[in-house]
Amino acid sequence: GTLQVAGRPVEHAVVWLEASGAPAATVPKVVLDQRNLAFVPRVLVVRVGTTVEFPNNDKVFHNVFSFRDGKKFDLGMYPKGSMKLITYDKPGLARLFCNIHPNMAAYVMAVDSPYFAVSNEDGTFTIAGVPPGTYTYHAWRPGGGQPLTGSVTVDGNQPFEIHW
Repeated sequence: GTLQVAGRPVEHAVVWLEASGAPAATVPKVVLDQRNLAFVPRVLVVRVGTTVEFPNNDKVFHNVFSFRDGKKFDLGMYPKGSMKLITYDKPGLARLFCNIHPNMAAYVMAVDSPYFAVSNEDGTFTIAGVPPGTYTYHAWRPGGGQPLTGSVTVDGNQPFEIHW
């Protein structure tokens, strides 16, 4: 699919489909790295119940926290080579910051669905393994306010386009 705002591609947007009763899946290792005084990736989407690793691969201490919404936590200060873990146990958006480096910011969107993706620099995304059917979709982007919600029919033939 593709995401656009005023005809321009949207990078780092999250798209997910509601899928009540979707089968449980094996959760892969998920990492939100700290390197070059930045979070990598800047936007991450995970299924509810996923544990995210927060390694510090910088040469300085970091203190990752989220206090406004979604998953609230404070990992405290930790040095290069250390790693902390956080389990996202409920749906919602967590805005992440570093208490030591105010320019560091990232987002983790926890969704109650196995069908999700983050758009790349040209606004495209792929949600793999979705069975044919009609779904309610949600799309969120950094700085974009509330998520968009709509309906999409998945049949393998139609492109999925979202416009803000």
